[in-house]
Amino acid sequence: MTITHLVTHSGGFHADELLSSVVLTRLFPQATVVRSRDAAMITPSADKIIYDVGRAYDADAQIFDHHQRPSPLRDDDQPYSSFGLIWAHYGRDYLAAMDVPAEDIEAIHTKFDAKFVLPIDLLDNGAMEPSVAGPLSILTLPSLLGSLKPVFDDPSPTADDDAFMAALPIARAFVEAQIRNLAAKARAQSVVFEAIEKAGTSPILELPMGMPYRSALDKAEADHILFVVNPRGDDWTMGGIKLSNDTFEQRADLPAAWAGLSDAALEEASGVKGAKFCHNARFIAVADSRDAIMKMAELAVVEVAKDAEAPLAPAE
Repeated sequence: MTITHLVTHSGGFHADELLSSVVLTRLFPQATVVRSRDAAMITPSADKIIYDVGRAYDADAQIFDHHQRPSPLRDDDQPYSSFGLIWAHYGRDYLAAMDVPAEDIEAIHTKFDAKFVLPIDLLDNGAMEPSVAGPLSILTLPSLLGSLKPVFDDPSPTADDDAFMAALPIARAFVEAQIRNLAAKARAQSVVFEAIEKAGTSPILELPMGMPYRSALDKAEADHILFVVNPRGDDWTMGGIKLSNDTFEQRADLPAAWAGLSDAALEEASGVKGAKFCHNARFIAVADSRDAIMKMAELAVVEVAKDAEAPLAPAE
């Protein structure tokens, strides 16, 4: 039977049922989203998917709530929210609907679950404190989506429903952007692997364009690569490689003498005609040609080697 209604609870909304709605409305675009606690509406039937309401989890009956006892748990005993349940049952179909290649669906489903879905589940269940984000806690996705709720003294009787429907395309943009980025990383891997093989023992990796490369470097265990170069429009760039996504620290910085310089000043400092810019933090530089950027990269490698060979300062 065709799904005609996507049913979640009325009143104030949270990230989990809003993000669940993102998945379900793509898969069932003809269905009507209903926000209700009416007993008849939240009673399972073949033409409904019910989520974050109903006090039951029964995939066969198409009801996905997590507020009942015992609540549904993952294999590692971490709690599900409605988003986690919907993702577990409908996420692969959603990825196919997003035109993710079949061979990449399982890997992307797992990555998105771990990096995006699980944190929503934990926060919604109180299994993770918002304070773990420190001063950025107000900028987490659940907080940002929560800020779209109506103010307490909005007199409109449809304020909650109106705010939910207005928030839905915003939530969709975040989910779809994450999926597109994961799919892009999957596409990029074969290109990066080929470039790593071509680079051999060189510490300079040349890519045909800007693209995600870090996961491929890790998989290839290419720890010797220090700098990445690629064309960008009419220019070429070179950049350092962060030690991880959680830090700005790099395997190697660009030369200190280049920091913050541009054009003639950078050409003089580097000795490279066509050098155009070096960021003050020494993580990216720009030149007007491949030859110029490769010369800069080679000079940067020499500088790194010199620094590595420099004797330690005597202890005081």
